[in-house]
Amino acid sequence: MLKMDIPGDTIMELQFLVLDYNGTIACDGRLIPGVMDRITDLAKSLSVHILTADTFGSVRTELNGIPCETAIIPKEKQAEAKADYIRQLGAEHCVCVGNGRNDALMLKEAKLGIAVIQTEGTALEALLASHVLTSGILDALDLLRHPLRLAATLRS
Repeated sequence: MLKMDIPGDTIMELQFLVLDYNGTIACDGRLIPGVMDRITDLAKSLSVHILTADTFGSVRTELNGIPCETAIIPKEKQAEAKADYIRQLGAEHCVCVGNGRNDALMLKEAKLGIAVIQTEGTALEALLASHVLTSGILDALDLLRHPLRLAATLRS
């Protein structure tokens, strides 16, 4: 568990890290360099879950050796599938990271939603649904690895 006291706001008790795959931790189906090490480090304190429609058919190979749960979701109604997934985990204990329109619902419902700007861009809906915006996935994951940075961003 990752417990964070956000001054003037709340105490977050995060148990689950839920990541969108393509556009967030991968580009064109290939894992972004540096992501594997950061996820492996975060898996020591959070249960890591990766959600994808596996558009490029590469997710199993790319995530081989990474301590995470991988869920292949249907190509239709992806936004609802992602939101349902975090509800089953307990949205109040989830930090979610994504960039697409189909990530907006899970970003909004999660205790902490982080939108990332990557090569694919970021959908306006994802941006507006998130609590924090970072310039990329490595920065987003590093916020969780160094929670005082995150507390400084979210404090009142």
